[in-house]
Amino acid sequence: MSTSTALRARSKPRKAAPLEDEKPQRTRAALLEAAGNVFAEKGFDRATGKEICARAGANVAAINYYFGGIEGLYAAVLRLAHSRVVSVDHLQAVVTREPDARSQLEAILGMLARVITGPASSSWVFRVIGREIVAPSRVFSEMRDKEIFPKLRILRPVVAELMDLPEDHPAVARACISIVGPCIVLLIGDRRFLKKAFPRFGFNDADAVAQHLVSFALAGIAASARAARK
Repeated sequence: MSTSTALRARSKPRKAAPLEDEKPQRTRAALLEAAGNVFAEKGFDRATGKEICARAGANVAAINYYFGGIEGLYAAVLRLAHSRVVSVDHLQAVVTREPDARSQLEAILGMLARVITGPASSSWVFRVIGREIVAPSRVFSEMRDKEIFPKLRILRPVVAELMDLPEDHPAVARACISIVGPCIVLLIGDRRFLKKAFPRFGFNDADAVAQHLVSFALAGIAASARAARK
């Protein structure tokens, strides 16, 4: 080979490395979506790996391969459901970028109102979370420690500042429950029933829902703070 030929050969652009095979990612995502629907319909105890794999179009061994078993799959589904409502990181980011406690509370409840009125309300997400809250499974402790408690730790100082009380004051705890409670009802309550019971609530109006949640929360916080300082 001549010197010029060798130089031309070395100067040819190398082919890009092949992309990582996306099939495993697609299979894992399909299993999560299929499992979310099955768990929402039947609950963890009555769900079967066979049905989940059939709906996902996956091999019956796929659950063990990707998740280590059906309990690991259920835990992954719960993590995904919580992230679709609001992840801990996103909640923290929402609070951090606001200048004061009132704006932070408005941002939190506005975000939840958009979730409540958004497409997730008609998916498996709310039903899976609802089942786990009403009838906790063996993986509830993981969700409690990794999803629920961290979010409450973000909310608590916001409420404490609005009440001008220490974070560990009983009134702050009660106020947090009063703020979270209506959101949980709207998140996990049967939407068809709620629409029939309260047809003019405005389940498709995120701004109206947010305004109501904020007004109700602020009024309750103010009243509770006054009572606590007497």
